[in-house]
Amino acid sequence: MNWWDTDATHDPARQSWVESANGHGQFPIQNLPFGVFSPPGEEPRIGVAIGDAILDLAACARLGLLPPESAEACGKQVLNALMGLDTASRVALRRIISHMLSEEGFRRALDAAVHDAAACTLHLPARVGDYTDFYVGIHHANNIGRQFRPDNPLLPNYKHVPIGYHGRASSIRPSGVPVVRPRGQRKPPEADTPLFGPTTRLDYELELGVWIGAGNALGTPIPIAEAGSHVAGFCLLNDWSARDVQAWEYQPLGPFLAKNFHSTISPWVVTPEALAPFRIGQPPRPEGDPHPLPHLWDEADQAHGALALTLEVWLTTARMREDGLSPQRLSTGPATNMYWTVGQMVAHHASNGCNLNPGDLLGTGTISAPTPDGYGSLMELSSGGKAPLALPGGETRTFLEDGDEVIFTATASAPGRVSIGFGACRASVVPAP
Repeated sequence: MNWWDTDATHDPARQSWVESANGHGQFPIQNLPFGVFSPPGEEPRIGVAIGDAILDLAACARLGLLPPESAEACGKQVLNALMGLDTASRVALRRIISHMLSEEGFRRALDAAVHDAAACTLHLPARVGDYTDFYVGIHHANNIGRQFRPDNPLLPNYKHVPIGYHGRASSIRPSGVPVVRPRGQRKPPEADTPLFGPTTRLDYELELGVWIGAGNALGTPIPIAEAGSHVAGFCLLNDWSARDVQAWEYQPLGPFLAKNFHSTISPWVVTPEALAPFRIGQPPRPEGDPHPLPHLWDEADQAHGALALTLEVWLTTARMREDGLSPQRLSTGPATNMYWTVGQMVAHHASNGCNLNPGDLLGTGTISAPTPDGYGSLMELSSGGKAPLALPGGETRTFLEDGDEVIFTATASAPGRVSIGFGACRASVVPAP
């Protein structure tokens, strides 16, 4: 089975006996994302989001309802073992979960295994061994590059190789955990010497997170034609950035303290199988762009390697909440604003023999549109702080202030299909200690 094939689990007519799932904007039965949750006062365990509820897969395993090849993995407290299953095993597990949640005969047996999601705590879904952040959002690269190199925004290597850097796995947190404003060394233009203190240019970055599934042995590359089978799922990722610290420290080695203080992810892992109906072709490269080298080119990946996702960024301030005002949408745009596919990112990462492991996380880098209504960061929206954004209630922003909350959402849609979502990726900014 190809990772873009559909089956009965995607049937738009399929309904669930979990009534809140039917017509749910995020987690209908056609989605079934994995996560780690804990009911009140209980230990974390693996579950599946279904409407406004969570199905306890550990309980399903104890009842003998899951396939043998996945039952043990579903009994863990993190998703790493489940992510490491082969595609056939993941497909078989998805089919039995969909069957159990759609057949009325399972309602009584699973009654105690279905929990109210609002009463549960969501945790980091996997033990993240390594985190790599890419830079494949070409419009973001152009927008930022123009602020520093107006005549030559992209560096010469950009269209030949997916650019990335190794981030910090230890500071990745699930949605809802506050972001402490980081301190750092910065050198404002008017200062003769560097200063140390809280960042004054805190920013968000709209990204997709890519969870690695079955990995590769050290020294053994992943062929581009097989890269899709090494992806276990997707999430939303906010790679918070201290722009003033970044401007001072990034030369000559690149991002460091400006990026490693906190990264927020949405806690549900939306599987490649759930996204199969929303696979689309990678947008063709503009005429005159270089053709990727053979190890980064596969016709099937080009035909199915992009996703029909709509990404949105929302902002609410402390004053807006006090005044009862709704969050303000800052941008919206498609995930197709990526110059390289996820498969190309994976193949490139392993092309030198680097070993990827189940639960490793890749970030796409900021995904922006070519126009301001789709910019994925305040650095772009405010033109580097020169053009404040107007907010409801008379407030303005160039960068984030304490009390601000940033919310990312994503929706996958296609004609004739039931739309699915990722859940929210949100966090509030709290003052530096």
